[in-house]
Amino acid sequence: MAIATGLTLLFGTAIAGLGTGWFLRGTYGLSRASQLARSETELKTVGCDSESKLAIGAEATGCLSHEHQFLLQQAPIGYLEVDDENQLLWINALACQVLGISSEIPASDPEKPRLLLELVRSFELDQLIENTRQAQTVCQQDWTLNLVSSDPINPDEGVACPLRGHGIPLPNHHVGIFLENRQEAETLMQQRDRWTSDVAHELKTPLTSIRLVAETLKERVEPGAKRWLDRLLNEILRLSNLVEDLLNLSRLERRGGTGLTFKPVELPRLILAAWQSLEPLADIKQIQIAYEGPAELIVLLDETLMHRVFINLIDNAIKYSPREGTIFVHTEIESLETAEIGLHNSHLLRVGVVDEGTGFRENDLPYIFNRFYRADPSRSRLPDSSRSHPPEPDRQSSEMRSNGTGLGLAIAQQIVEAHGGHIQAHNHPETGGGWLTISITTRSLSFEEAAASKDVTSKTPTS
Repeated sequence: MAIATGLTLLFGTAIAGLGTGWFLRGTYGLSRASQLARSETELKTVGCDSESKLAIGAEATGCLSHEHQFLLQQAPIGYLEVDDENQLLWINALACQVLGISSEIPASDPEKPRLLLELVRSFELDQLIENTRQAQTVCQQDWTLNLVSSDPINPDEGVACPLRGHGIPLPNHHVGIFLENRQEAETLMQQRDRWTSDVAHELKTPLTSIRLVAETLKERVEPGAKRWLDRLLNEILRLSNLVEDLLNLSRLERRGGTGLTFKPVELPRLILAAWQSLEPLADIKQIQIAYEGPAELIVLLDETLMHRVFINLIDNAIKYSPREGTIFVHTEIESLETAEIGLHNSHLLRVGVVDEGTGFRENDLPYIFNRFYRADPSRSRLPDSSRSHPPEPDRQSSEMRSNGTGLGLAIAQQIVEAHGGHIQAHNHPETGGGWLTISITTRSLSFEEAAASKDVTSKTPTS
């Protein structure tokens, strides 16, 4: 029942057309006794060709019908199963191809199944198996598998293959692993990003020229036509901001976590600087900010990039706050065990930005950080019954929302992840408004340490 439940969760909708054949292994199981009853000749090879019905130990189960064997062999996803000692019990053809397992592997002794480590060397795969076994729940992990030739004389490195694995806990501490080859998805994402970057580069120069022409004409037209030029300039500025945001995203993706300049940053001052940059927008709606956290906190961050993060988060809160509302910024930092991080003086920094708007709709939350995703007008979810007078968006709020590019939160996520952290979106239980939280592992410094330190350009945010 355990594997049946796990399979139902993972593939109930994705591969609905495959029927109940996926769930039969939960009923029949993989009996070691039936394996031992099979002759050695039935375990001669790992069948990875289209003619074979199963792969390693397929006939050793003695339970599955030929129809079910054929169904598993033709499944559009790889599958393998290991026992409590990580010995390979069963693997289908697609998993053989994904993991680079040869179809001409010498037969194993039925009484001594081969270790998975002998067939494929992947630390991430072993880690996924162990995490699944310990947690006794479905686990997921993404990694890139670099296949290396087993020939010590010609150690040719094969093509890197991005994989996604789903671990399913089975009885007797066995683990089943579904393997998904994500090469096609990664290629499509790279093509999308490359196309977006190229278009942004091509648009930047003509937009600058159009803006210069419009600004020149503004002083030469009749007073009645100036409002049209003002409108034109606003749209050009919006397009220019969009192009710049796309270029920033492209730069961040190319760098990944490399090239960041870490230096001691007074976090409260950085948040205050971001607020002061946006204060003219907040004054339009008479919005205030309330900071809660340490008055003096120095951490190692890339100051320029994190300033952009706070600009984007506070700007988002201003757009969706009601008139005369308050934006709450909460900061906390806690020590981490050295063994967990491998560094001295490591801390987990959390920063939350909360508005008093109507919050996110539940079906919007998974997509908040997607590019160009904009929840308005659906940013306003149905008000909670406990809120008798939910704030209504005014005309100025609607205009401020329409001026966004839909990339602010995507850029914030990219920067936070480049720092080795993560960002999440929720609805605050007290205010009911949007609640964006940042979590980053960093170092907390004293004033003396900060004064003695210098800028550090690193590949990782905590090195």
